[in-house]
Amino acid sequence: MNILLAMIPAFFWGTTYAVTQYTLPEWPPLLLGALRALPAGLILLAIKPSRPASQEWPTLFKLGVINIAAFFTLIFVMALTLPSAISGVGMVSVPVFAMLFHWLFSKQKPAKLQAFFGALLIGLAWLLFDPTAISLNPIGMLAMLAAISCIIVGSTITKASGSRIAWWTVLTWQLIIGGALLAIAAVIQSIFEPVMYQEVFAQLSLGKVIGLLWIMLLNTVLGYIMYVWLLQRMSVVDFTFGGIANPVAGIAAGMILLGESFTAHQYLLMAGMILASLMPQIISLLMRRRQLATTS
Repeated sequence: MNILLAMIPAFFWGTTYAVTQYTLPEWPPLLLGALRALPAGLILLAIKPSRPASQEWPTLFKLGVINIAAFFTLIFVMALTLPSAISGVGMVSVPVFAMLFHWLFSKQKPAKLQAFFGALLIGLAWLLFDPTAISLNPIGMLAMLAAISCIIVGSTITKASGSRIAWWTVLTWQLIIGGALLAIAAVIQSIFEPVMYQEVFAQLSLGKVIGLLWIMLLNTVLGYIMYVWLLQRMSVVDFTFGGIANPVAGIAAGMILLGESFTAHQYLLMAGMILASLMPQIISLLMRRRQLATTS
């Protein structure tokens, strides 16, 4: 049951790219990031007020910068420059980059199983993102790599602070801090590019408001609450299985909202990348169950 619940936030996160392109195609990423993060953080603060201790502020500031300000901006750059399906599927490569990161900087050598499927995923990604087969915006691709880096670094800091700072405090204040920084950046950008912001608000419509509410309330408030709540009640491995809804939602939302279509070969490559990202967890789970069965 928990795995099915884990699919809910993953599904909403996967729709970010298509919903943004469909409802908010001309909006600046800094403004979108601020509108996604700051109201969500304030809503969470109203639901359960929390006040960080003085020694917690430096860590929360780092998380606000990396997990929210930088990551949200990069996600919206991807959403506005890449096909929804490509963004959703590309992000399943996070475990591979995390494996390489910890191997290089923490000297944690990956298991043979992880290394094999990591190499397979890289090979499939190389074929899917082949510039001779598909035209992709290089800015969007760089944003994807940078967003993956934010996830890895931010997760490392979050894990290190997990026993010292309450999870609700981390969740709430990283959104508030990151959202506030993005709001300041958006105000500065509006001073230098006033026409862009004037056009954005002049063209405000019901569809755009619905898109904003989807991203703000479902993707962020509901998604992040469920994410943290579920991690208290299930293993990371089990939660990973729910994450399959993320790329699937990206592909489906791109088809429905944006009319995206790819060749059968490209869809097979996407499916292969999704399966390759899940196989280490699936095999490890089966091996543990077999060991339990033999010892019982």
